[in-house]
Amino acid sequence: MSFRYEIRLSGAGGQGLILIGKIIAEAAAIYEDKNATQSQSYGPEARGGASRSEVIISDSDIDYPKATNIDLLLAMTQEAADKYSNEIKPGGTIVMDSGFVHEAPEGDFKSHGFPITNIAEEQIGKKIVANLVALGIITELSGIISDDAVINAIRARVPKGTEEMNINAFRAGQNLIRSS
Repeated sequence: MSFRYEIRLSGAGGQGLILIGKIIAEAAAIYEDKNATQSQSYGPEARGGASRSEVIISDSDIDYPKATNIDLLLAMTQEAADKYSNEIKPGGTIVMDSGFVHEAPEGDFKSHGFPITNIAEEQIGKKIVANLVALGIITELSGIISDDAVINAIRARVPKGTEEMNINAFRAGQNLIRSS
């Protein structure tokens, strides 16, 4: 039986969801020799409108690049949680930014709320790295890609000069799970 893991990263434009989708796909495909696809969608308003990125990781060929049976959903806004929670497969996981998602959806999935944006602001000093905090949480909860692969992909994808800040945000997300 082949391995296939589907992730949907959802929220508002400007939250860096497409970037972390690319980081996850690159970590899996380049640094761990798995098959991965990444796709993205955002409204015409780009910043502030609905945004999502999907990543599929598999040990065999990926014949359809869109997530249809979501293993893990990241919802950075209430709208995203409400809109996509019904697509999480039974036993899957939803990770929510509790600063923006105040009503957790119900379903046959594990539900985790964390103050993702607040952690970015308080521990790193910048809200802009909330996406990397979320990436740390996702990496730790899913266990589908290694820390080293993600860190290598972060170094390759984030703007030069911001690598350590982004890695620190990633570690803050991981530490949140490890300490709970």
